[in-house]
Amino acid sequence: MPKAGKKYLESAKLVEKDKLYEPEEAVDLVKKTANAKFDQTIEIAVRLGVNPKHADQQVRGAVVLPSGTGKSQKVLVFAKGEKAKEAEDAGADIVGAEDLVEKIQGGWTDFEVAVATPDMMGTVGRLGKILGPRGLMPNPKVGTVTLDVGRAVTEIKAGKIEYRTDKAGNIHAPIGKASFEDAKLLENFYTIIDTLVKVKPAAAKGQYLRSITLSATMGPGVKVNPLRSSSKKD
Repeated sequence: MPKAGKKYLESAKLVEKDKLYEPEEAVDLVKKTANAKFDQTIEIAVRLGVNPKHADQQVRGAVVLPSGTGKSQKVLVFAKGEKAKEAEDAGADIVGAEDLVEKIQGGWTDFEVAVATPDMMGTVGRLGKILGPRGLMPNPKVGTVTLDVGRAVTEIKAGKIEYRTDKAGNIHAPIGKASFEDAKLLENFYTIIDTLVKVKPAAAKGQYLRSITLSATMGPGVKVNPLRSSSKKD
């Protein structure tokens, strides 16, 4: 196991290991731990009280972060004709049809989000084994298979992110950059938490928000009080 670096150890001293911080405290603290020379991404990890092995307890979707992520994602759109032009006008980085499918089959995957019109999915489906494992396959559940490609591209560029439980029932997502104002990070934090609460599976039993942790890219985790993390709290 590699030894922790000097800066990480210095940051870790700022965090009380077993303390559950209020969201405002956690955001302030996690920014203080982001002491690398680059603008680190602030990430949230939420452990949910679900069993993802059961289809009715899987949590997946997409949400637009009101303050964005601090990073513009490279968007590819599979579309033809008027829909291709709509995607280009909305700011898509790459637009195409069968030509893009062939290019990707050849090993090219230089993009971060893929959007497709429904009529293209018969062709795009051939890329399942390539795009699926990379989390790049267009999916109607997260709004990336749609006729409204212009809106999809605009939302992604504005800060729309996807979330999905892993095998252990955890959700990982960015909520911005260390350079963001506290208020913007908190706004994104509450947006994600409120969204997860809203989509709670009916089959989920017991405490739903089991644990919440914030961390900078190269910093220690800061535990957040899950009982005080919804913007709708009393």
